[in-house]
Amino acid sequence: MGYVPHTAADQEAMLAAIGVSSVEDLFRDVPKLHRYPEFSLPAPLSEMEALAELRDMSEQNADLDHYLCFLGAGAYNHFVPSIVDHVISRSEFYTAYTPYQPEISQGTLQTIFEYQSMICALTGMDAVNASHYDGATALAEAVVMALNVGRYRKKKVVLSPNIHPEYREVVRTYTQGMGLTIAGDEDRSAEPFGGAQDRRSRRSPANDVQALQDLIDQDTCCVAVQNPDFFGRLSAPAEMQALADAAHAVEALFVVVADPISLGLFKPPGDYGADAVLGEGQPLGNALNFGGPYLGYFACKDRYKRKMSGRLVGETVDSRGQRAYVMTLVTREQHIRRAGATSNICTNQALCALAAGVYLAVMGKRGLRQVAELCYHKAHYAAQRIAALPGFELADDGLFFKEFAVRCPLPVQTLNDELLEEWGIIGGLDLGRSYPDRQGQMLLCVTEMNTKEEIDYLVEALEEIVREWEERQEENDG
Repeated sequence: MGYVPHTAADQEAMLAAIGVSSVEDLFRDVPKLHRYPEFSLPAPLSEMEALAELRDMSEQNADLDHYLCFLGAGAYNHFVPSIVDHVISRSEFYTAYTPYQPEISQGTLQTIFEYQSMICALTGMDAVNASHYDGATALAEAVVMALNVGRYRKKKVVLSPNIHPEYREVVRTYTQGMGLTIAGDEDRSAEPFGGAQDRRSRRSPANDVQALQDLIDQDTCCVAVQNPDFFGRLSAPAEMQALADAAHAVEALFVVVADPISLGLFKPPGDYGADAVLGEGQPLGNALNFGGPYLGYFACKDRYKRKMSGRLVGETVDSRGQRAYVMTLVTREQHIRRAGATSNICTNQALCALAAGVYLAVMGKRGLRQVAELCYHKAHYAAQRIAALPGFELADDGLFFKEFAVRCPLPVQTLNDELLEEWGIIGGLDLGRSYPDRQGQMLLCVTEMNTKEEIDYLVEALEEIVREWEERQEENDG
């Protein structure tokens, strides 16, 4: 039985106040048939038996302690130093809530300030908020920020089709009813961007950049791209700068979605004209966690910080001249009038942001660069080995970071089922699920966690699966 603090007299007083005679009267609109449904529940278990059953259930998960993983597509298997979990597990951080009272929340405020400072350095931006729910909502908030900057006079948003498909779906969900025109990422199943050229050259990021430039007009408030894009491909800074210049020519914001690990190696978007840089911060010290919680990092130029959603922690001095941290900008409806709020976000992922801050502090510039280099070189080694297999072919030209698309001789689902069941490998993403023009392509991811031996094992598995399938086909034909 649960503990109910109200006495019988308390209940009678409350019922009398609302004008009903019994608790049952509160549910009179619910048909009697549905008020007390019967539940077919199993017999009760002791704590020991329940734990054993839960343990058996957990063993059915394809967790990364028992399986090799080559799946990315927005959530990545990176090494998390032990100190990260040690710090975020401390009760003063783990149980802390919104730091409304700065005089007793200095520790939490300082961790947010340090996180903001490091993300600024990483992205080449001036201001960072205390984080969003995930990368998808961060992109949606960037679109809303662009609308606010333009005072809603411009209603066109240009989205690259190479942004994570779920991010683009969230943008549409977020902005429904605003009367926006979202262009650039329409269904390309008939003809990919770039026209009727050679199949491989059409996949050059430069062609997509040019196509996006052609969509920019005087009604455009925002142009958003991803670099490295969803397929792992890298666009040159000069290409990105040209797109930024085209956006700025019509007073639109240029927004870049970026893998934060890649920024340890490549030029930050702030150096090629970005007005806002954002993305999924999960790779920074946050484990995969079966899908969350994650955090969306969000950075922008100083001139836009008052239009940025969420909150911003600043550094000042107290009455004694000592360093102190305060919430400088809190343009959330939780703090100010609803009409003046830039967002209806009511929380942030402070614990996940703390993990990211600890990770960045521990890794430092050299460590983060080393992780990025390992991802880059291991991914290229894997791509070279797989492309040499009969029937497999790289789907794109040019440089890529830690992900790459491969054309497969068998259906991707067939390959993934065999990899998981027979080889203990979590394979790549079936791109045909989101991109009709990429049927039969698998998006593979390689991080510093994948050893050379594991990559070679994946290559061996793919080769063997295709060989056995061909043998079965020959037997059936015979």
